[in-house]
Amino acid sequence: MNKVLVVENLHTHFFTANGVVEAVENVSFHLEKGEMLGLIGESGCGKSTVIQSILRLLEYPGKVISGKAMLGGVDLLQAPAEQIEKLRWKSISVIPQSAMNALNPVFTVGDQIVEAILLHEKITMGEAIRRTEQLLERVGIPKQRRKSYPHEFSGGMKQRVAIAMALACNPQVVISDESTTGLDVLTQAQVIAILKDLQRSMDLSIILISHDLPMVTAICERIAIMYAGKIVECGTTEQLITNPRHPYSQGLLAATPDINDPEKECRSIPGTVPLLINPPIGCRFHTRCQHVQDKCMVESPPLREVHEGHFVSCFVGG
Repeated sequence: MNKVLVVENLHTHFFTANGVVEAVENVSFHLEKGEMLGLIGESGCGKSTVIQSILRLLEYPGKVISGKAMLGGVDLLQAPAEQIEKLRWKSISVIPQSAMNALNPVFTVGDQIVEAILLHEKITMGEAIRRTEQLLERVGIPKQRRKSYPHEFSGGMKQRVAIAMALACNPQVVISDESTTGLDVLTQAQVIAILKDLQRSMDLSIILISHDLPMVTAICERIAIMYAGKIVECGTTEQLITNPRHPYSQGLLAATPDINDPEKECRSIPGTVPLLINPPIGCRFHTRCQHVQDKCMVESPPLREVHEGHFVSCFVGG
């Protein structure tokens, strides 16, 4: 097992005028070489905050309290800012949620990719242009379109450009942060197919952040499920589909339509996600859990291994 990214005991808080938001609490996971890991959960559960923390992109009032994020022997949370700037793009990169906001409207898409390459690699302008054209063709965009501006592209094409830009310096790890959100179903499928093809052909390690459970289960080898700032279950896709152990994981699956079983009754999870300014004592899911016990209301369950590679944070399901 070759782990390219290891996150251990990550804590991230936001210090607001109304109180401290415990956005990420004791999050641990790893990413193996050549795999696609799905990080899923409801909006506001902390998925993007985890990534911003790892990449040192977190802005005030957010602050990483403690933890480690090891990438190739470097702790991303402790390394000097200059070293982090060199690692971004070359070792780890991000496909942003909104390509519309990621692309500069006054520069051609090709110039923006070329700029990223020249900033991080010592190659000639001609070599950077050739690589840019190859990247665009790899994501299904004709190379001559490098001279086009973002407004000349559809939403799906902009997202493909964002993927090409993330691959500009041949990183080991690529993080896709809700990169299909806002796209129509067919375009979503095309973007996901491109990511899967790139994973296989380039041996990329990808973290796919999403709230779309069916999509994640269809393409990811492993899945980590977050709830209210914590990872509640993590394992292979097969383990989480066939034997979900945490009540929240079970609830997500019960609420997901099944195209192969049109008569399946979808059941929503009762209640709402707790406010993280003043999270509940004990298990953060206990206010919505149908299997809650007295212990759940006073003690936070640790994330422990119940089967090989299958981790659950639950006194009942674990």
